Amino acid sequence: MALKATIYKAVINVADMDRHQYLDATLTLARHPSETQERMMLRLLAWIKYASERLQFTRGLSAEEEPEAWLRNDHLGIDLWIELGLPDERRVKKACTQSAEVALFTYNSRAADIWWQQNQSRLSQFKNLSIWYLDDAQLAQLSAFAARTMTLQATIQEGTIWLSDNDNNLEIQLTAWQQPA
Repeated sequence: MALKATIYKAVINVADMDRHQYLDATLTLARHPSETQERMMLRLLAWIKYASERLQFTRGLSAEEEPEAWLRNDHLGIDLWIELGLPDERRVKKACTQSAEVALFTYNSRAADIWWQQNQSRLSQFKNLSIWYLDDAQLAQLSAFAARTMTLQATIQEGTIWLSDNDNNLEIQLTAWQQPA
């Protein structure tokens, strides 16, 4: 018998001062049995960074052809493709050709550093690709927010993300490894 996904609910208030985007959202996150809590919370952080009423989680790990989240336009084109981890160049190329903008969130310092050294020159050709890195210490602090039911407030200003709930406050600094040209 296959294991089922664990369902998490998040009520989020986002105030993105950089993009002048303000919204309240109720999200459902399905955590695949093979997904770590850290990865699931990074997925949520990626959603917060690019928060939009139309930004949706996909089937994620259950669907190889889809990103972790995407923003689709009225013509079913993809305006934003959000990816997590350390994908191979073919997957990044596919994302960059199918979407107007691609945001890749990397983590796991030892593996990510090696991956970046091996792929940096090849990935620089993709002009619509942003690559963000979250270090292990911040990811561990972020995963402490995980609960089956979460109520979070997020404020983004000058690239810094302040995240809080009733018990915790966290200042997150994503490192930009690559920004669109």
